[in-house]
Amino acid sequence: MGIGIIGTGYYVPSRILTNKELESMVDTSDEWIFTKVGIRERRIAGPHEATSDLALKAAQEALANAGVEPEEVDLIILATSSPDMIQPATAAIVQGKLGALNSAAFDVSAVCAGFVYAMTVASAMMQANPQYRRAVVIGAETYSRILDWTDRTTCVYFGDGAGAVVLGQQAGDLGIQKTFLKNDGRGAGAIRYLGGGSRHPASPETLAQKMHRFEMNGREVWNFATTACPLSVRQVVQDAGIQLSDIDWIIVHQANINIIRHSLDELGIPLEKTYTTIEKYANTAGASLPITLAEAHAKNLFRKGDKIVLVGFGGGLSLGAVYLNWGMDYAGGQKALVQQPAVVGDWQKN
Repeated sequence: MGIGIIGTGYYVPSRILTNKELESMVDTSDEWIFTKVGIRERRIAGPHEATSDLALKAAQEALANAGVEPEEVDLIILATSSPDMIQPATAAIVQGKLGALNSAAFDVSAVCAGFVYAMTVASAMMQANPQYRRAVVIGAETYSRILDWTDRTTCVYFGDGAGAVVLGQQAGDLGIQKTFLKNDGRGAGAIRYLGGGSRHPASPETLAQKMHRFEMNGREVWNFATTACPLSVRQVVQDAGIQLSDIDWIIVHQANINIIRHSLDELGIPLEKTYTTIEKYANTAGASLPITLAEAHAKNLFRKGDKIVLVGFGGGLSLGAVYLNWGMDYAGGQKALVQQPAVVGDWQKN
């Protein structure tokens, strides 16, 4: 028996922030953002929505899709770089709200590659210990809370959301076949949030210096991502003993549409073999892979036996990929918990 995805779910907040609205906030334009990044709009968490709230809704949908009750869950792993708080783990908060009280729960922090890391850890634990029969793996982020909304080099790229999968046993050669993880800590400073940790404890000085806001070196990130994505795909495919041409679907971290195009072109994989959500959800960091996977599944794009590669890359610098043989039939009436979308002006004041 293998370990594979038996349910998917996602949640994005109802509030939309468009590129046009951003034009009134920072020196940017809808044309520039869409041409250079591929984003038209992004979702913003409500005033009382934290990362755990988004994660909970995605997990509930994934469990409903899998037909699994919360008390049947043995493991919860949450990938996030925008947790509710430094401690306890946001996964523990989700576990309590979900009612999955028979499970272990912890967070994984690998920024935009976090979901790939969490999937790898969960599948390895399940293969090593039969105690873990069903796992919920979540990617959830509220980057709107850690961005500097006066910094056009960061605030235009990101949005909020959560996605989740349920892992369980699958017969034959279905499920996760190979995973690949790697880091290059020499580039750790390219993507960072400096304030509030043991290196720079919170103080009036760290607040004044905007150290409690997300920072990114765009050029370094581009150079890394356009190398890391093809490298990860080639490595996991080589380890699995298949060819790039065998891939039916490749789901790439939704950082930038041009990174996706560049990487697939280098790999010789046609764009028709990928699915994207960046235009409407932007870069949701550790949530982008499970959101995109779950939405594609809800649209019944996958067929049982399809060879699928998930590839992530982000802060750390971290990179990785998961290769799996899809083991589910149709989405089967999966109903998204996404609220009715509505463009909201002056969203920061609500």
